[in-house]
Amino acid sequence: MDSARRSGRILNKQNLSAIMICAIGIAVNTLLNALVTAFGIPLYLDTIGTIVVSAMGGVLPGVVVGFATGIIKSIFSPASLYYGVLNVLIAVAAAFLARRGWFEKIRGIIGSIFVFVLIGGGIGSLIPLFMQDLTFDSESLSGIIYGTGLFNLPVSNILSSLIMDLPDKAITVLIAVAILKIVPGRYYSLSRFEIWAQKPVDHEKISEKSGVAKQRISLKTKIMLIFGSSMGVLSVVAGYVGISVYQNAITEEYVRIAKGTAEIAAGIVDGDSVDEWLSNGGKGEGYMRTKQMLASVLSSSVDIEYLYVYKIKEDGCHVVFDFDVLDTAGDTVGTVISFDEGFMKYLPDLLAGREIEPIITNDKYGHLLTAYDPVYDSNGECVCYAGADVDMGTISFMTRSFLVEMIAVFSSFFILMAAIVVWITDYRVTFPLNSITRAVEDYTTAKDDQKDLDKKVRSIRSLEIRTGDEVERLYKAICLMASTNAEQMRSIRRLSDTTAKMQDGLIITMADMVENRDSDTGAHIQKTAAYVKIIVEGLKKKGYYAEKITPKFMSDVVRSAPLHDVGKIDIPDKILNKPGKLTDEEYEIMKTHTTAGKRIIENAISITQGDNYLKEARNMAAYHHERWDGKGYPEKLHGEVIPLSARIMAVADVFDALTSPRIYKPGFPLEKSLSIINEGSGTQFDPRCVEVFMDSLEDVKKILRKYNPEALG
Repeated sequence: MDSARRSGRILNKQNLSAIMICAIGIAVNTLLNALVTAFGIPLYLDTIGTIVVSAMGGVLPGVVVGFATGIIKSIFSPASLYYGVLNVLIAVAAAFLARRGWFEKIRGIIGSIFVFVLIGGGIGSLIPLFMQDLTFDSESLSGIIYGTGLFNLPVSNILSSLIMDLPDKAITVLIAVAILKIVPGRYYSLSRFEIWAQKPVDHEKISEKSGVAKQRISLKTKIMLIFGSSMGVLSVVAGYVGISVYQNAITEEYVRIAKGTAEIAAGIVDGDSVDEWLSNGGKGEGYMRTKQMLASVLSSSVDIEYLYVYKIKEDGCHVVFDFDVLDTAGDTVGTVISFDEGFMKYLPDLLAGREIEPIITNDKYGHLLTAYDPVYDSNGECVCYAGADVDMGTISFMTRSFLVEMIAVFSSFFILMAAIVVWITDYRVTFPLNSITRAVEDYTTAKDDQKDLDKKVRSIRSLEIRTGDEVERLYKAICLMASTNAEQMRSIRRLSDTTAKMQDGLIITMADMVENRDSDTGAHIQKTAAYVKIIVEGLKKKGYYAEKITPKFMSDVVRSAPLHDVGKIDIPDKILNKPGKLTDEEYEIMKTHTTAGKRIIENAISITQGDNYLKEARNMAAYHHERWDGKGYPEKLHGEVIPLSARIMAVADVFDALTSPRIYKPGFPLEKSLSIINEGSGTQFDPRCVEVFMDSLEDVKKILRKYNPEALG
């Protein structure tokens, strides 16, 4: 448990080494970038450390290096903060490509260069496209491409950015690959952050999927979906609120500027001279001086699109002052401009000379925010209005720019947080659960012996899960269940072994009772059981009757073999121990030992509710004198209709009868006995049983040496 506890600490030896490697990666990024900047080299070289650390340690350390690099660069160049997301995305891509071996082959290295160019040059070109005050690093090349007339300006900017980024990423990848080749692979794990909540294991092994059933979706994926969706909803809500607040603040600021400008302009205009200027076309005293002052006000405010002075009458707006702006020429004095639809609801107040709040219109003059301030004469009467317009398109552009800034900045935070969530999820949820699942699956495949079961229990307990939550509780419950089950199986096996020994003892005792009545058998039950074992194992080895010969069948046949002659208990002693040849009548009586054996064992089966080994004992007792050609007894069964256990016993029983001495005959030598068995293959005996018996002569001879050495000559 101590190793898991130590590994679970954030500031353990492993993580300290990872922090040091990340610090080196950050230093490489910032120093190389500062170097090429100082010498005016058109490269960045600010992602070498990111790629190397990502390839060595995975996503999290790579994202840390990329994120920290962006933060440090923004101290000296604030615009770098918006490009920090590119370094983070390159970290994610580098970790992904490294896992797939892209940095180990020429084709993969070339492919990775283009992947990084698409991130750095492709995505990087979109940031200044939607943000004010940010310029393209490749404006000159963009101008050349745009000058060809083949592409519009945005496409020209993107193409120029991709072209300019290609040499940087090519050099970056080549240097990164060289570093990865130099650093021995055994040191790669030092750059990986670890917070084990269990006994540390190999990452590759623990990440393998379970083999019991295919998962439609993993727990890790579910967690990331929940995290991603919740963060996505939060980001959308926060973004909407932020944009709304920002847009309202900008609008209010421009309202203030427009109102202030209109107020300044109204203060410059002499209200007593307005009617005179209108009547003589602006040739009255002070007109030009006033126009110059108003022009100065317009030029001093970069946010004001239009500045003018109108006298509002029933027939329209009578121009007093108007100025040329960009491609729009100002109207001459006295020009009457009809009212736009958007002004109609304000017309009563304007005709009455009252002040109105700034208004927003979208007409032929554009999408404008307009502020009016009344100009009064010496009698305090409103004679005209000074108007100042702000282009709402500027506000929209600034809002979009702010949105892009938010996305660019917070994407880095989002990816960093996602990497941390994945990291914690892996070590605190995914890895422990995968380890538990693999161990339990392995436990369920334990072999049919207590040692293997105990080994699997020890394997589960060796995981040392210490998450401190429901996962640990589940683990402890599984450990308890597995241990309890193992002990129960141990008790069951002890009881089963005891029962089996008792059953085997009863079988041997019963068989001995029969054999003791037959003075001619001579260890018959021991020898036939041994021959049966040889034959059934031979059939298993050769794959014969594979669907029938299971471990249970083999055990049952060998254990119940001694009962094959149990029916002889019904045969009178004068027939059973007759020294000479039996008469036909006596032989018919002797043949009844098969049906008697069947009856005796079936009675036992009914009492023991049909234990399997007794079923095979019944088959051998009843049918071991049946013949393959159907000429045997008691039912004249033939071929595979004869139970397999009886066909096996037929070979064993006859071979022992041949090699063993009887009152009425001596034991035959081994060669003659084997010859007789061979002759009976396909007529008296199952050919496969004879085949495997003949293939196991060395084992057969061992039994003969023990019980019938005279048969070996």
